Amino acid sequence: MTLVDTNVLIDVLADDPVWRTWSTSALAQRSNLGTMIISDITYSELSPQFQSVRSLDAAIAVLGVVLQRIPRQALLIAGHTFGRYRRLGGLRLNVLADFFIGAHAQVLGCPVLTRDVRRYRTYFPAVELISPD
Repeated sequence: MTLVDTNVLIDVLADDPVWRTWSTSALAQRSNLGTMIISDITYSELSPQFQSVRSLDAAIAVLGVVLQRIPRQALLIAGHTFGRYRRLGGLRLNVLADFFIGAHAQVLGCPVLTRDVRRYRTYFPAVELISPD
């Protein structure tokens, strides 16, 4: 099982000229190893690109990912970890999504497929990251 970060899916859906090739290849490789999942957070972050639930559901199905609710234990960990980030001087208020995704992966014991490893490495060091070199 692999938890897929929003940035990888946006690369493919938006045909990003820099990252589409890497993201498409990484998705294909990980799909050969097992189920690829996204959280409610990623689903929500993708939603501005779609007009309806039906169209978003169709897109994630084509990408081969499955929506999985975030376990309550992960929600608790995300909140506590974000609180620690803020106490340590973290200024950005819109990074909470990364903490939900990192905690979700930690609780499931699965890797995160992402291009943005900074907060995951710092706040979820036990989570395996699949990212560009």
